[in-house]
This record gives sequence, C-alpha cells and structure tokens, in this order.
Amino acid sequence: MFVIPYLALNPIAIHLGPLKIHWYGIAYAMGILIGWQYCQFLIKKRRFAIDKHHLDAFIPWATLGIIAGGRLGQVLFYNPSYYFSHPLEIFAIWHPGMSFHGGFLGVIIALFWYCKKHKIPGFVFTDLIAAGVPFGLFFGRIANYINAELVGRPSDVPWATIFPGAGPLARHPSQIYEALLEGILLWSVLAWITFKTDYTKKRPGVILGTFMIIYGLSRILAECFREPDANIGFLIGGTTWGQWLSLPLVIAGVLYLVYVFKRPAKN
Repeated sequence: MFVIPYLALNPIAIHLGPLKIHWYGIAYAMGILIGWQYCQFLIKKRRFAIDKHHLDAFIPWATLGIIAGGRLGQVLFYNPSYYFSHPLEIFAIWHPGMSFHGGFLGVIIALFWYCKKHKIPGFVFTDLIAAGVPFGLFFGRIANYINAELVGRPSDVPWATIFPGAGPLARHPSQIYEALLEGILLWSVLAWITFKTDYTKKRPGVILGTFMIIYGLSRILAECFREPDANIGFLIGGTTWGQWLSLPLVIAGVLYLVYVFKRPAKN
C-alpha cells in the first residue's frame, strides 16, 4: 500500500531565547489577521453597512472570545475530569486543546455585548464576522496537522498518512479534510452568497445561519474519518461527541434562517 509520509514540522516555529512561538499560535494569529483584512475588503465593497471603526475595535473582543470560549469549551465539553484535576492546565493556552463550539459561543457572546454597547445592527455585524471566520478554521486545522493531533481513523486510501505518536497504522489525514470543508468550502459558499445575491443587504442573518449549517454538516461528515477522542471514544451507533455537538448547531442554523426569512426584507 502506498502511504504519504507525514510532513514533519517542529510544532515550535520560532525560538527567541526562552520564548517559544508555536505554529498553533501563528495559525490563530493568521486566521484573525486575514479574516479581519477580508472583512475590511467586504466593507470597502459595500457588501455590509458597517463602519470600519467598529470592525477594528471588535478584534480584541473577538480574540478574547475565541481564546476564552475555545479553552473553556475544551475543558467542559471534552475532558472536565482532567482539567479539574490539573486546574493550571486550563490557562495553558499555548498547549493544544481548543474547542470550536466553545470558541463559537465565546465570539457570539462577545458580539452580543459589543453590539449592545455600541448600538449597532447585530444581524449585519454578526454576518460580517461570520464571513471572515473560515480563514481561522482553515489555518487552525493546518496547525492540527502540523501538531499531528486529531488524527484520522486507520485507512488504506492512497493518501493515507502515518502520524508520529499514533501507532504504525496509516490514517486518514482528517485535519486536511476539515481544512477543506470548514475552511475552503465554507468560505466559498459564504462568498457566493455575499457577492452573488443581495441577502447581505436585504436579509441580514443569512450569512450566520448558513455558516452554522455548513460548518455543522462539514464537521459531522469529517468526524466519520476522524479518530474519536481517546477519553470519550465512540458513542451510540458509532457516532462521536463532535457530531453530537455539531447537530444542535445545524438545527440552530436552520431555525435562525427560518426566523430571518420570516422578517420583512430590508429595502
């Protein structure tokens, strides 16, 4: 069987004396930076009626929501017993372990507070931010690959990969699958809606609702090829915890779109 060799990279990208800069941190920084630049581009192209100042001022809020929500999600959703036994590890954000679902909730809370504080249209602003999120998801999954974490299930597909620390079996490169689905596919769908329809102006909320549905379905599909978390394993019917966490996101996205389309369209 042909096996693609793992493209081994040191998880630590840069050594500056005692300071170690991890690819994981770089991925998050790149995702936020490129997503921010893309959202600026969308404002410039008048796809969203938001003042650029609000986008710039929200970046620290978004960063805090991602980090705090992602880490707390990891603690509460995936391995609470470990983290409660090692409480200092909760704050070791430079270690791998960030939950998308927790990060999503963190950003939604940050968006709610920011929009309420500054009295700006929440439906429009959340759509703008959602349009830029796929960049962060893409780079985050690439970082998962570099760290050889969240590996796929054993497979004999021609592109199967042997990951260090995951045993001798070749596996699906599920991190790459997720980068393609949650990053490129999701961005493509949202970009098509943004530039080829008038929904961003007449139906604020469509971008966020579509984001939730496409991400949730992509994650459910990708989990079919991803090894379940060792401390959780497979659940009923061979499902995984990631799939169960994503199902409510899909349902919420559908209900959100129903609500959006029941509201009067903006002129």
